Amino acid sequence: MPAPPASGIDRRLFLSSLLGVTAAAAGLSGCAEAGAAADTASLKDPLARKVPAGTRLKISSFQNFQQLQLKLAGLDELPFTVDDWLNIGAGPDVINAFRSQSLELANNAGIPPIQAHYQGFDTKIVAINITRKPNYLFATKPGSDIRAVEDFRGKRLAFSQGQAQGVVLLRALREAGLKYDDAELIPLTSNQFLTALQSGQVDIAPLGNTQAPSYLQQYGDEGARTIPTDVVDLLNLLWAPTTVLADRAKAAAIAAYIPYWAKGAVWQYEHPDEWNREYYVKTQNLTLEQAESVTALANKPLFPPSWDEAIAWEQETADLLAEGGYVKKFEVDGLFDRRFEPLAARAVPGEYRR
Repeated sequence: MPAPPASGIDRRLFLSSLLGVTAAAAGLSGCAEAGAAADTASLKDPLARKVPAGTRLKISSFQNFQQLQLKLAGLDELPFTVDDWLNIGAGPDVINAFRSQSLELANNAGIPPIQAHYQGFDTKIVAINITRKPNYLFATKPGSDIRAVEDFRGKRLAFSQGQAQGVVLLRALREAGLKYDDAELIPLTSNQFLTALQSGQVDIAPLGNTQAPSYLQQYGDEGARTIPTDVVDLLNLLWAPTTVLADRAKAAAIAAYIPYWAKGAVWQYEHPDEWNREYYVKTQNLTLEQAESVTALANKPLFPPSWDEAIAWEQETADLLAEGGYVKKFEVDGLFDRRFEPLAARAVPGEYRR
């Protein structure tokens, strides 16, 4: 087992502190047990071909992203009722919402399902979109002299073990030949990264490609900069609690939703000008020039007919976290509900399947 972080914080306590599990334990315990005790036999039944009348789902749509995408693409007439589009994006927040039964389907990266498993909360991945280009880069605090990942040694790094940014950081450290305890990993959630950079609480934080332009515009004159990484966070996925998937009607609704999700991503990729204006400029307060720079880095959607590559990458990620002492080692195959495997690929043209 590697040595504890330089901060002296037990790695396996990171997630508890981030989620406030101790304070919320009484209210969440029943939901957690329900998630862990889903009827596994029902998860092997074939998916219903039609969504039963009256079926309802609660779906995440961080900063109105999914709703707007479907609306602009003309795909907003779904064959079920969406009770709520929740403005939730960060993995730890999604897990909490799953536990409280206020959310039933979410769009995240590969690490949150691993963290949910580590917490003993049972979920399944139901759709995969492969990303080939980096979605993140590293931003320095104002006035920093850091120029490369190799310079991270001895620095304070913003780290969220329950989110994609955390794995990007760990993979980048490994590629640079640095050990986990060569730097001080500061446990934060991604919505705290910008404040931590601005205040000098951390020297480095992984930021999404969409966040970096605004940060540099504000602090570039003060010496803040970005450091590109070639580390890819491979998986963009849909996932749900097994208790939801054990409900035959809700599972049918999720199966029906996946083609809309895939087609929406294709539409966004094929209509960058409209997406820049309607989303990045109007809702994210980017200039058109900034929006275009973000779109230039966008990944072409890829919905593989086989999930083999995705499962291998998820296993590598889980092993990486286990090596650092952040989770216990386990086989990730059980995180994937392969009944849903072909649905996204069938919904898109061949160029988006390979």
